[in-house]
Amino acid sequence: MLLPKFDFHEPKTVNEACQILAEYGAKARILAGGTDLMVNMKKKILSPQQLVSISRIPELKNLEASADHIRIGACFTVADLCESDAIQRHLSALAEGAKNLGTPLIRNLATIGGNIGSARPAADLPPPLMAYGAQAVLSSLSGERTVPLDQFFLGPGFTAMKPDEILTEIQVPALPASSGAGYINIGVRKAQDCNLVNVASFIALDAGGIIQNARIVMGCVGPIPLRARSAEKILIGQKPDTALFTRAGAAAGSDSTPIDDFRGTAAYKKDMVGVLTRRTLDIAFHKATHRQ
Repeated sequence: MLLPKFDFHEPKTVNEACQILAEYGAKARILAGGTDLMVNMKKKILSPQQLVSISRIPELKNLEASADHIRIGACFTVADLCESDAIQRHLSALAEGAKNLGTPLIRNLATIGGNIGSARPAADLPPPLMAYGAQAVLSSLSGERTVPLDQFFLGPGFTAMKPDEILTEIQVPALPASSGAGYINIGVRKAQDCNLVNVASFIALDAGGIIQNARIVMGCVGPIPLRARSAEKILIGQKPDTALFTRAGAAAGSDSTPIDDFRGTAAYKKDMVGVLTRRTLDIAFHKATHRQ
């Protein structure tokens, strides 16, 4: 299939890219790795008149870890997430999501900004990032604004980004000492397949080992990645154990809103949400109690 006709822009700075978007607005689309965009253009799902490649903007490929945040440039590739010592050490659930994304070729091209900006309900990176409390940094000629990721997704393919904005960075706040997160996905096949269900869980413990904070994020079981709010309420203020995690899993299943499709029934997906929630909470608890 042939691509539709378009004009190609390759700005060297974020400001230059923002100027192009300000001029063309909704007629333009940002190109990073292109693993989703090119497919959608070939299928005629999208036909932008202007493509703005941001892959040559140096600061969008950076990763910086400080006492307050880990800042990940939007063009940091999924392969780089897999290999980064800082990501493995501080954000192991994100590293796990990256390892499960596509094939090696896809991971070499795909970017963290593209995986988030495409707003696919089955994407691997949004659940762990949301579990960690990440924020998206959006840039335009008017300046920068930050949007928590749990407010960023509006529907399949739709986000809080305005037509003149670029997703330039993901910020993850520094994590408490006694905290941890886990991520698991399942699909019909082990690799090269769209997820059937994916779940990320995060817990933080106080000095007495009581759960002080919890976030559970479910993918593939709604139009956007969903927070399991009732499950989180069950966890907070409680001492972690298997029975508690099982109750939280059941609540997460009730919080999910899957549909029947060719990959599985809604009932099966709800059951798997419960199973994966329990397992990711086990991982998160192990990380929280063994973190150095």
